[in-house]
Amino acid sequence: MKSETIIIMMTAPSVEVAEKIAEILVESKLAACVSISSPIRSIYSWEGKINRDNEFLMIAKTRADLFSEEFIQAVKRIHPYQVPEIIAIPILDGSTDYLAWISDVTRD
Repeated sequence: MKSETIIIMMTAPSVEVAEKIAEILVESKLAACVSISSPIRSIYSWEGKINRDNEFLMIAKTRADLFSEEFIQAVKRIHPYQVPEIIAIPILDGSTDYLAWISDVTRD
């Protein structure tokens, strides 16, 4: 089944921040589900320095039309980073039942 669904990848500095973001996105029906990983190690450049931090990866499943300024602002209101990672990746294909569920539980 071809899909109009996407995954949105984000990171957070703690599981508490990740859970708050996930709850807001799911409760507001901007995402059907947000999976939160165990800590990952991120190595990145910021303000001219190489940084190494433990972060929590969040993977939100939603419809492409719901990835909007409202979605981004919902994350930024809670997120402590000046420039949080919020990137969308298309789901090219998938289980018909799963993709239908994403559509059913997100906003009309």
